[in-house]
Amino acid sequence: MWDVIVIGSGVSGLGAAAALARQGRRVLVLEQHSVAGGLTQTFTRGDWTFATGVHYIGGVGNIAGSSGQIGRLLAWLTDGALRFVSCGNPYDIVRLPGFEFGIPYPEERYREALLARFPAQHEAIGRWFAACEAARHSAFVMFATRGMPQWLAWGMHLIHGDEVEHWAQSTLASTLAEVPDPQLRAVLGARWADYGAPPDNAPMLEHALVTGSYNAGAYYPAGGPARFARTLVPVVEAAGGEVKLGAAVEHILVTGGQVAGVALSQGGTHRTEHARHVISAMGIANTVSCLDASTAPAWQDTLRGLRPGLAHLALYVGLDGDIAAAGASGANVWIYESEDIGRVWHNVEEDDPPGLFVSFPSMKDRTWSGKPTAEVIALCDARAFAPWLDTAEGRHSEPYLELKGRIEKRLLVRFCAHFPALAPLIRFHELSTPLTQQRYLRSPGGAMYGLEMTATRLTSAALRVRTPVHGLLLAGQDVTGPGVAGAFMGGLMAAAVIEPALLRRFGS
Repeated sequence: MWDVIVIGSGVSGLGAAAALARQGRRVLVLEQHSVAGGLTQTFTRGDWTFATGVHYIGGVGNIAGSSGQIGRLLAWLTDGALRFVSCGNPYDIVRLPGFEFGIPYPEERYREALLARFPAQHEAIGRWFAACEAARHSAFVMFATRGMPQWLAWGMHLIHGDEVEHWAQSTLASTLAEVPDPQLRAVLGARWADYGAPPDNAPMLEHALVTGSYNAGAYYPAGGPARFARTLVPVVEAAGGEVKLGAAVEHILVTGGQVAGVALSQGGTHRTEHARHVISAMGIANTVSCLDASTAPAWQDTLRGLRPGLAHLALYVGLDGDIAAAGASGANVWIYESEDIGRVWHNVEEDDPPGLFVSFPSMKDRTWSGKPTAEVIALCDARAFAPWLDTAEGRHSEPYLELKGRIEKRLLVRFCAHFPALAPLIRFHELSTPLTQQRYLRSPGGAMYGLEMTATRLTSAALRVRTPVHGLLLAGQDVTGPGVAGAFMGGLMAAAVIEPALLRRFGS
């Protein structure tokens, strides 16, 4: 019998398992894929290594206070083995037709750069930063309550509930509507793909939280994102735990309202593993699908009512040559074909993408030993892929492969149009689709960030670390927020329910 079973080996599951291991707990981590790491895993094609989900991370610099908290926690968990390097300054570049703006850090420099570029917008810029500060404060309160006992969370709600509700219900678009200049609006709202909700739907609370996480700089794991698993797994194993790959959880066992373990399939065999605590870091939809319908039915119904978010298409590009001389840098480039930054790529069969996110991982990691790479991402509506998403052979069907090929060419053409000097250096390219996300991560609908980012998601009382099933805890980005930082903190919050001593580590 294990002390704790963790389902899922992404940064949330491994973070929870490693934190519990540091407290002497024997933890079994179950991963359905053949590689640990979730969206921190990498893959290799010839001389090129590509990251699947990590493009930059905030909160991990060598900085005092909350701006460096995640970095300090990861350093503690890995004995300093997991290190990060700066993506440079500016770390994000917003590019519109005939216009480009680099977003620097710290926040004071960002504000100064905006005032220098838009001197007539002084009042609007001041209102924007005041709104971001207030919304971020509400976000910290809201996510802290996710891990609290119900009675304490209720007390926090009485004090801060109106403020949290206001910023959760206020959309990014409604806040941007107070900014008169369209180019300034585009700069302030451009980075919505960091959490996967266009401005009309995006809660201002989430936008302020995510973009604010980079106020002390953006960073990249030295040695690549696979270093997360390579440094966290040994911590779990050193405490007597195990990380089992190819182990698909089929059922969460519950007896008399108490979690008892899991039933799983591995290598064609079926077996059960037992523990009095189970942390599910495999997403809300997958968690609910593994429970009996009679287990907390009202809670399950609420969770089933939450929809998956937007999907994405990712073009992985292998290059050969001096890409820095050809215009690449460590900064991410947010490209929009117009000032209307909120458009989603709906008609992927015929239209060009209205926006692209371009990242050059090999320019961010100074330890990079392979050939240079680029990653080109476009958020999209997954409905074009619906005929193949839930079929066993969908990814091999001729219509799907034809569509995939057309999209791949279209993305490559747009990449070359925006980076013409890089075009002669391209040697390889490959496309991932929502089917890829679903296959390797069991992501419902191929969603990029799990649940749709809406006010309903943020304010749902069902999305808490503690569940109605005693001993069953939720982790992962569905409980907290998208990205490495959100998922990691979700895992640590679940671990702290089991080992409250970890709360002191959070505050140190």
